[in-house]
Parts: sequence; structure tokens; C-alpha cells
Amino acid sequence: MAASEERENSGSTLLTVSIAFAANALVAAAKSVAAFLTGSASMTAEAAHSWADTGNQVFLFLAERRSRRPRDRSHPMGYGREAYVWSMFAAVGLFTAGAVVSIMHGIQEIIAPEPASDFIVAYIVLAVAFVLEGISFTQAFRQTRRAARQLERRTLEQVLISSDPTLRAVFAEDAAALAGLVVAFAGVLLHQLTGSPLPDAVGSIVVGVLLAVVAVVLIDRNRRFLVGQGVTPDIRESVGRRVLEHRDIARLTYLHLEYVGPRKLYLVAAVDLQGDHPEHEVAVALRRIERELEDHETVEEAVLTLATPEESALVF
Repeated sequence: MAASEERENSGSTLLTVSIAFAANALVAAAKSVAAFLTGSASMTAEAAHSWADTGNQVFLFLAERRSRRPRDRSHPMGYGREAYVWSMFAAVGLFTAGAVVSIMHGIQEIIAPEPASDFIVAYIVLAVAFVLEGISFTQAFRQTRRAARQLERRTLEQVLISSDPTLRAVFAEDAAALAGLVVAFAGVLLHQLTGSPLPDAVGSIVVGVLLAVVAVVLIDRNRRFLVGQGVTPDIRESVGRRVLEHRDIARLTYLHLEYVGPRKLYLVAAVDLQGDHPEHEVAVALRRIERELEDHETVEEAVLTLATPEESALVF
């Protein structure tokens, strides 16, 4: 990935988070008013969902901003992993403030049901919310699809394995929001048609379960990257080829790649240099090659060592 593409992806992620924040804030306010006027359990669950999403965008904004700070003496690998920490907070917030509240409210409605009214208000708010959430999801989908094309992956595959936790969170939360709106609409409609609050309460529980599943997936993905997620085979092959294409490298026998942040890699390799040089020249050459590899936007740090003759060469 070229440096210009890296900066473009980072800027696009901030734009995606900003759009999601604005959309969720407007939607949350509208749903809260509708929930108060109608007394609908599904609308209350959707309001809780949207307020959770709005708060989560703050965490995601912090994740993107703090992870972009350059490395220093106290953080020699940079601050990239902060993205996974703040994204983890957002995922936990989605689970507690969104999923748990929605499920509990649905259960309360089943135990002590309350009639709903002003259904037309709920329908209007749901329609407006669908449009706003759709705009936010479209932005996240376009950015994800662009990244997937660069890496020759499918869009959903990119969502799951991407090293960018903020984009994954926005994509997943917006997709869940659109699905939740459909569930809420069905719950409100059945409540109106049957006169029973049970479908509405069940809709609230379904929305909560949906949010819980999304939150658990996001938590698991962030956990993997926090503890040292390795790269996918296509990334490993791409980096391996890049190392072997260096004019001073004849052979590559060992390659370790690990994510230290969104689109940031820690590279360790054992190489055989071209020609036969004195020891002091080899040390200088290795250090120079490391710096040249680090000039690439995705390599946070490169560490090279000499390969031994009996080691088998890696082929990419």
C-alpha cells in the first residue's frame, strides 16, 4: 500500500466515524422522543442502541486519533495498539448500554406490559433513522470495499480480518442498526395490528441479542490484535516479496510479521546478503536495509539478522 493510500485510508476512517457520530446522535434523539410518546418497547430498545452507538463513536474517534501518534522512547513500537484498546471499550459499551438494556427492557415489558400509542410517530422516526443510518453505513461500506479491492479480498472478509478496528466497528454497528430498525418496525406494526405488546417486547429482546452478538465479535477481534495478531497469508506473501525484491538481499529464511496497530507491522527477518562482505560492512548494510524497509508506511519497525547456510530459503 502506497504512502498516499495509507494517509487516505486513515483520513477516510476519521470521516466515517464523524458521519456515524452525527447520524447516531440525531437518530438517538429522535428515537428517545418517539419512545416517550409511543411507549413502544422496540423504540425504547432502539433509543438505547443509538445512544450506545453515539457514545461508542467518541471511543472510536479517540482510537483513531491516539493510535496515529508517532513512536517515542516510551513507546518504541508506537501507539497503534491504542486503537484496539479504545475500540474494545466501544464494543463493551455496545454490549452493556445497548444489548443488556434492550434485553432487560423487553423482559420487563413481557412481565408488566404497557400499551403503546401514537404509532405514526414511531413509523416516521424509524423511516428517518433508516435513512440516516443508511448514509452512515454507505460511507463505511464504500471505504471497506475500497480497502478490500486494494488487498484483493471480499468486502465482508475485509471487515472480519482488517487490522482497522474503528472501520470494522462502524461497519458492524451500522449494519446492526439497520437490521434492528427492521426488527423494531415489525414489532411496532404487530403491536398495532394485534393490540398485544408481546411482539413489541420480543422485538426489543431480538434487538438486544443482535447487539450482543455484534459486540462479542468486536470484542474478540480486538482481543486478538491486542495479544499479537499475526498477518494473513496474502499480507505475508506481499511483504515477503517486498523483502526479496530489495537489491541487497539474496535469500530470505525467516519472516515474522505482527500487527502493532491499524495497518502497522513489526517485521523480523533472517536474510542472506548479496556478495561476501566484512563483518563491519554487513552490520552497516543490515541497518540501512532496515531503515529502507521502515520507509514503507505499513512497517513500524524492521529487525534483520543474518541467515545461516543450512537454513532453507523461503519462496514467495
